[in-house]
Amino acid sequence: MDMDAFFASVEQLTRPTLRGRPVLVGGMGGRGVVAGASYEARVFGARSAMPMHQARRLVGVNGVVVPPRGAVYAELSSQVFETMRARIPVLERLSFDEAFGEPAELAGATPGEVLEFCEELRALVLARTGLVASVGAGSSKQLAKIASDMAKPDGVRVISPAEQQGFLAALPVRRLWGIGPVAESRLRTLGIETVGALAALPESEVASILGTGIGPTLHRLARGIDDRPVAERAEAKQISAETTYETDIVSLAQLRPAIEAMAVSAHRRLGADGRAARTVVLKLKRADMSIVTRSSTLPYATEDLATLTAAAQRAAIDPVQLGPIRLVGVGFAGLSEIRQESLFPELDRVVVLDEVSDEPAAAIPAPEPVAAPVARSYLTQSFYPGLDVEHPEFGHGWVQGAGHGVVTVRFETRSSGPGPAHTFAVADPLLAKADPLGSLR
Repeated sequence: MDMDAFFASVEQLTRPTLRGRPVLVGGMGGRGVVAGASYEARVFGARSAMPMHQARRLVGVNGVVVPPRGAVYAELSSQVFETMRARIPVLERLSFDEAFGEPAELAGATPGEVLEFCEELRALVLARTGLVASVGAGSSKQLAKIASDMAKPDGVRVISPAEQQGFLAALPVRRLWGIGPVAESRLRTLGIETVGALAALPESEVASILGTGIGPTLHRLARGIDDRPVAERAEAKQISAETTYETDIVSLAQLRPAIEAMAVSAHRRLGADGRAARTVVLKLKRADMSIVTRSSTLPYATEDLATLTAAAQRAAIDPVQLGPIRLVGVGFAGLSEIRQESLFPELDRVVVLDEVSDEPAAAIPAPEPVAAPVARSYLTQSFYPGLDVEHPEFGHGWVQGAGHGVVTVRFETRSSGPGPAHTFAVADPLLAKADPLGSLR
């Protein structure tokens, strides 16, 4: 199962005004990238991982750009997988929005029975979350994955055992799991453009072309041999959050709040994971793209935000010495379900004060947690496009535009339908930032 245009679909679900419009999710600054694009945006050629400035040019003036809201995606992702587990106890999650399942009740089933099961599963997910999924089914992981891609958007594709060999043979070789642009180009120069052509080669020849490591595996996949079981993935060894900034960080006064923001974001994911951390890792990417990491290990595993943040702050390196910084990340490792309180928590939370200034740094305010790296200079505004807000009279809404001392808010949630827009002064005391999860109401 693969959710259709997940990030953008969640935005359209919880912000009904965006339904039917080209939506881009990602960073809004010069270094921003697209984390997700709606199908309306994909018609214009926009896609994930594309530079945001390029995607915005493609979709034109009707496009809407919103920053990622990791908390909302995580909540709906959990609902999707909970719904799936009700029918398929063992799931192998690949990402926020995709998973393999191997229902025991489908062993020996007819293609028609598999199709009916898949449609029922899609209906359950739609009823629970309001989101559309595409499902592919086959006798192996590879076939199921290819089938789900072919089922998009909003469909089901079942590849029966009787048709799988002919189906595989006619596919472009790039559709094989593990064939990237370099391998595809190498095969094409030898006249091998289909999976069937690759399968027809001796295994030794495939190994000489693609390497003895991956070659034999790809040759087996080309022949439809894929006996990898569906299994729950091992628990994450590290939980982290990182952000690329539109403008390089050049001082410790700017770096401190950036570290705090990423610690808060990573801590939120740690809480959802249900474990505690003993090791804190600080990641800094310099303007020349080189990466510096520093880690520290506590004498015990903890989930205390202040303690973990302090450990990250103690690892900070002054950009004056290190050079301009474009990315800041904080990770928690040494994860454990065993928690132990510190005997001296006040000491673990100490951060050496900056000698350069006793003033609180405010150059880069703490952002909301995000699902992908995103530029952050626009967050220096008190209200920025895409921010969730609350008003005592109008309820939950989101900022459509801000500037010149005013902010325009669209008040709507998942269940409201397209809502009214109102304009307020930025200093209006009744308008306040809100928990993004409020948009799920």
